[in-house]
Amino acid sequence: MNPTQLALVALVAGVFVGLLISAVAFLAWRARVKAQEQADGELPAGAREVLRAFDEAALIVDASFTVIATSPTAELFGLREGETVPGEELRTLLRSSRGVSHSETGTLRLRRGVAPAEPRLVVARASSITPRFTLVLVRDITERERLAAMRRDFVANTSHELKTPVGAVTLLAEAIESAADDPQQVRSFASRLSAEALRLGNLTSRIMSLSRLQSSDELTELRDVAVDEVVTSAIETNAITAESAGVALIRGGDRGLYVRGDVQVLSEAIGNLIANAIVYSPPASQVGVGVRASDDTVEIAVTDRGIGIPEDEQQRVFERFYRADAARSRRTGGTGLGLSIVKHAVQRHGGEVQLWSRQGHGSTFTVRLPAIPTPDGAPVAPKKTTKRIVRALPARAKGEPS
Repeated sequence: MNPTQLALVALVAGVFVGLLISAVAFLAWRARVKAQEQADGELPAGAREVLRAFDEAALIVDASFTVIATSPTAELFGLREGETVPGEELRTLLRSSRGVSHSETGTLRLRRGVAPAEPRLVVARASSITPRFTLVLVRDITERERLAAMRRDFVANTSHELKTPVGAVTLLAEAIESAADDPQQVRSFASRLSAEALRLGNLTSRIMSLSRLQSSDELTELRDVAVDEVVTSAIETNAITAESAGVALIRGGDRGLYVRGDVQVLSEAIGNLIANAIVYSPPASQVGVGVRASDDTVEIAVTDRGIGIPEDEQQRVFERFYRADAARSRRTGGTGLGLSIVKHAVQRHGGEVQLWSRQGHGSTFTVRLPAIPTPDGAPVAPKKTTKRIVRALPARAKGEPS
């Protein structure tokens, strides 16, 4: 074989080997791509187990917005496996998270439950975990934002309410200084100054009580509380006020009932209801305080025969600083915080406050609290009693000596 033929054979062999190597490389690349595609098409190992451990809503979504896996709480927002992600806002967030190395976060609204449930405010974070799958974490911030708004409103309302008595004290102090040579004027201004100082003290005390109820995580002085003790304390606190207003306090109903709670907080709450009933009752009328056992609850009802509350205002009476009769509240030194304190105090004990009212016929506020069995060693009280606590006296005329 001459040199030319040898060179040709070598060339053909080289081309063949090159083609063989290229084919092997191509097949290896195809196998790697296929393996990668297969890996991308499957959930990462342990993904479902991790999702089940989430307390908050979490889900994995594929490129077609289909939910592949979820945490147990995700279903509350209508996020179910095999279904399409609801809401255009969430889909927009998913699109923006694809092909980027960082997480995308957005604040949006998702309906929790079915209509007519109101949409909840949530923070959603989307992170791409494979070219096909995206992990989404959803945190409900509705209550956090509501509490923040309540705090802002509380500070604004408190500042506004404190300006009136503080301003009055300042003006009266200046008036006393200007009338130093007129003893009668000084006595008049001093009396008004004392009333404004008392109003300011009451307002400050109520604000502190309400702030404590709203900010504390748990009540600290919990014990088995006799409902008789709570009602007695509340009535005794308001006995002098009732006598001065010519209002009789009537106590009746079941005895020997117990709840779990803070006796001071509960006494203040029931006392606020009785005080309100006295203020809005006409002279020579009655305010009733009744106690009743109903299934697993204890009901404490405070009833008056006063002016009543219009139906469109009944849901607002528990708001801070709201007064159904602003003129009467100003005359009596009302702060507009009493019923708000009642509402929060009862809620902290796992109960609720119900209101029935009709204009011209009076109102009934009913506190419902979880009942507990009578503690061992507790005295046995009669089942039902009715007792007139305070004798109704004619209301004193203005300026009449006490």
